[in-house]
Amino acid sequence: MTDWDIKKLRILRTLADRGTVTAAAEALHMTPSAVSQQLTNLARQLGVPLLEPQGRRVRLTDAAHLVLRHTEAVFAQLERADAELTGYLAGEAGEVRVGAFSTAVPVLVVPAVAALRLSHPGIEVRVRETEAAESYELLAAGAVDLALSLAAHAPTAGDDRDARFTRITLLEDPLDVALPPDHPLAAAPVLRLADLSADRWIYGGSGPWSEITRSACEPAGFVPEQAHSASGWTAILAMVEAGMGVALVPRMVAARASGVTVRTLTHDRPTRHVIAALRRGADAGPAVSRVLGALVGAAAALT
Repeated sequence: MTDWDIKKLRILRTLADRGTVTAAAEALHMTPSAVSQQLTNLARQLGVPLLEPQGRRVRLTDAAHLVLRHTEAVFAQLERADAELTGYLAGEAGEVRVGAFSTAVPVLVVPAVAALRLSHPGIEVRVRETEAAESYELLAAGAVDLALSLAAHAPTAGDDRDARFTRITLLEDPLDVALPPDHPLAAAPVLRLADLSADRWIYGGSGPWSEITRSACEPAGFVPEQAHSASGWTAILAMVEAGMGVALVPRMVAARASGVTVRTLTHDRPTRHVIAALRRGADAGPAVSRVLGALVGAAAALT
């Protein structure tokens, strides 16, 4: 039987995630030469080539991709085993690291942590403010146990684009539009997204928020002209107030917006989806499951 080395398989998976030996070494706190040596040893153990040169870099062979397909199932089962063992040894105690984008921290994470302090004081939650776009990268690297991200559409039961993760929709957050106070349509009786097709728009240049804005405007018949790019709501709302453009804002942000005119788009009803993601199999852990349940409860209270 082939000798499967879990440590070396993890290095191979990290290389597949990060793309280069240098990036994989950085993520694993190893030297590039050590990463290359471990993968050479793994290829020798398995009896198949795993890497092939591609210019100055290397790429995974078909055999390596075959190995990784089976490896993901192994890692998921190890996550379950680790979670069950932790539950057996520590009961309801444990530490859970949560990564969350800035607007989710006060409205979802803080209420969830407050509820857990009362119901399960032995569970310690460590919060890390992150960009929504880096949630899955942090999960894959093992830097967080549960991450909150954003999506234009809710994941479906058959959505297996990345088998490493389990994704659960926490909240469908309506999107309103923020206008400069002197915008010609600021006081219009009815406002539709199509009415703003010729306006200049402000939204993130990449990641979930770019996709969310474009997905909201496309059904209205236009692609929003991106005049400015920003990811922080303080910067976005300041630019809107200055008349530099218009922006879609989530309801959880719109409630605290000042200096701009916020209008509800009753006919278009655009939304964004707040997603809880975790490594597949990790939801079997009692501490992670409790934190996830608390986040679901906090989201339900908002709606």
